[in-house]
Amino acid sequence: MSADPKPPQDELAGSEAPFVSHLIELRDRLVRAFIAVGIAFAVLSVWPGPGGLYDLLAAPLVSALPKGATVIATGVISPFLVPLKITLLAAFFVALPVVLYQVWAFVAPGLYSHEKKLVLPLVVSSTLLFFMGVAFCYFFVFGKVFAFIQGFAPRSVTAAPDIEAYLSFVTSMFLAFGVAFEVPVAVVVLARMGVVTIEKLKEFRAYFIVVAFIVAAVVTPPDVVSQLSLAIPMCVLYQIGIWAAQLFIKHTRAPDAE
Repeated sequence: MSADPKPPQDELAGSEAPFVSHLIELRDRLVRAFIAVGIAFAVLSVWPGPGGLYDLLAAPLVSALPKGATVIATGVISPFLVPLKITLLAAFFVALPVVLYQVWAFVAPGLYSHEKKLVLPLVVSSTLLFFMGVAFCYFFVFGKVFAFIQGFAPRSVTAAPDIEAYLSFVTSMFLAFGVAFEVPVAVVVLARMGVVTIEKLKEFRAYFIVVAFIVAAVVTPPDVVSQLSLAIPMCVLYQIGIWAAQLFIKHTRAPDAE
């Protein structure tokens, strides 16, 4: 009589660590992430400097203003504080790969091999998509939106935007486009977790187009250019997310599911 086959062994068995060890590792990972941001901040403070970074950020607005118009500062410490905030934000963006690596290195030991196949590509793709959304907003949307807005300004009105208001506007727009470009990642995660099926995602495509235009109308300025610039990429990225979800579900199944 043949012996019963042995049950498959858990690949994470015996890899547990004490809770205190997890806290120490988390502290070390956070320290390394903060050091990376600090180094990036120090480098950017030297070159191109806070003033240079603000000039770069304000270039789309300044190029759309009438000749002789400039950006003003109404606050006493705004000329110092606003460029400093921009430098810190830019430092975080520069150090983001290091920060995400520290997150990945902390959670990776507790993941199965098939889960690692899912998480690592999602971390990398979500980062790239966020940067793509920010770059699309800066290089394409800002120029079109500011030119469109200035085209409606009366001749008797002298445009002189405040730097703090501009920073708030830019930050909200960067966040809106960065998050909107994460649509494929959201679609992949929902499909991989079994919340929705690929067939349901395809059926929801027409409704998503309506949702995309509603979201664009809420989070962007009330002009056609910015709303179309956000809604159309969201619709395209939704379809890309469906294709990506099909590939991820195929290649990230657990061994038992296969």
